[in-house]
Amino acid sequence: MQYSKLSAEQLVKISTLGELKAAGYKSRSIKEELRENLIEKLQNKEKIFEGILGYEETVIPDMERAILSRHNINLLGLRGQAKTRMARQMIYLLDEYIPYIAGADLLDDPLAPLSRYGLETISEKGDDTPVAWLHRNERYTEKLATPDVTVADLIGDVDPIKAATLKLPYSDERVIHYGLIPRSHRCIFVINELPDLQPRIQVALFNILQEGDIQIRGFKLRLPLDIQFVFTANPEDYTNRGSIVTPLKDRIDSQIITHYPRSISIGKSITQQEAAVTPAQKEKIEVNETIKDLIEQIAFEARKSEYVDAKSGVSARLTISAYENLLSAAERRTLINGDKHTYIRVSDLVGVIPAITGKIELVYEGEQEGAGIVAQNLLGKAIRSQFVNYFPDPKPNNKEAGKEKSKKETPYKSITDWFGEGNSVDILNDAPNQEYQKILSGIPGLEDIVKKNQPAAGGEEQFFLMEFLLHGLAEFSMLSKKQLSSGTHFGDLLSSMFSMPGLSDFGDGEEDY
Repeated sequence: MQYSKLSAEQLVKISTLGELKAAGYKSRSIKEELRENLIEKLQNKEKIFEGILGYEETVIPDMERAILSRHNINLLGLRGQAKTRMARQMIYLLDEYIPYIAGADLLDDPLAPLSRYGLETISEKGDDTPVAWLHRNERYTEKLATPDVTVADLIGDVDPIKAATLKLPYSDERVIHYGLIPRSHRCIFVINELPDLQPRIQVALFNILQEGDIQIRGFKLRLPLDIQFVFTANPEDYTNRGSIVTPLKDRIDSQIITHYPRSISIGKSITQQEAAVTPAQKEKIEVNETIKDLIEQIAFEARKSEYVDAKSGVSARLTISAYENLLSAAERRTLINGDKHTYIRVSDLVGVIPAITGKIELVYEGEQEGAGIVAQNLLGKAIRSQFVNYFPDPKPNNKEAGKEKSKKETPYKSITDWFGEGNSVDILNDAPNQEYQKILSGIPGLEDIVKKNQPAAGGEEQFFLMEFLLHGLAEFSMLSKKQLSSGTHFGDLLSSMFSMPGLSDFGDGEEDY
């Protein structure tokens, strides 16, 4: 909504201050601009933050309330919680274009000039003062807070080269080189990772947040800047690098706490929205909802794992990268085997290990285990958690029947008995489709259990569930599972205990998980 009867297309044709006044344009602060445009969108039932999922009833209402209150905002939360994305989307609540005095160091409002250049230009040229127009996409400034950021970077400093070039004394304010904040006049200014700013630099923000002005090198200079500040920060106990000093925290009007997806379905929607999947991968690889749920379950397991630092968090980027790697593992398999099409497999999850190991911060116990082992452990827990959504619980909590009766009546007895007779299978990561299906079909009872519990599954999905069933039984300690360098070995649990390292030579490149 422009403060004029003219459209944005008509406004940008205006080139002088006189024409701007004649058009009836009125100035307003950026916070009023955000507030009034938000009101209009809310009344029109328009979506404010596109692509931000899982925050509809929590973070987004808090953001809207803060904007209506004309507050500076701090988004507090762990990594990968869309804090910066939300800040960037605030530009869509700005007017499409705003006018400024052409040639000014700062984005001077022609109707309310701020800088010396702007004041002198209007004094000299009056209604002939040249006016330029700025698109809302250019009204966003972002600075990553690092320990080496200085007051000069943010606020400004005296520029000796400017003084020498213009032959001006240091007492003349024209020798000032403005920092990022003054240059963001009438813009949204975002500081990411605020606690990483040194305390003395945070102190330099006090005046601009409270009084709306800045001071540079002792100049008697008052610049009542018009800025919407947005800060992002991790919880203060996340790192020892620093924290937000109390007086600065007190000056930030609204602190909004973000969070991770609270359900598998929301996490899955975020991953599917963000994952960079090529058209070729979509065409070649058929993916089911089960594997998507497993990917999300990995993140949920990591966030409650005793091996992962909860203060660090587990970013949504883990599941996005994991899903991309999953598809790439299946794609690589099709390329090796010369297949034009394939169905996703549980064994393709081997590709997600690198996406996990680089995105989790381990505690001491996790470091002792090793990132690879922890990643495998998380995969196993994800399979175990999802398994009971598709098949009967192998170890139900049946107090009345007793352990012996539960064991006797287990629907998986035909499978475990077959492995107990000394049979075993190796499912290779890159096995051709025909070989993969032949191995699974050769295990007695496997197909029958899938058909009984998942009757709607047919064709290739059926084989996926057959493999999933093997992995699930291994996670419930009904079968043994050994990770080979090129695949997975399934065998009898009891016999595998006698083939552990130190008891027999099972071969190189094999580990128990």
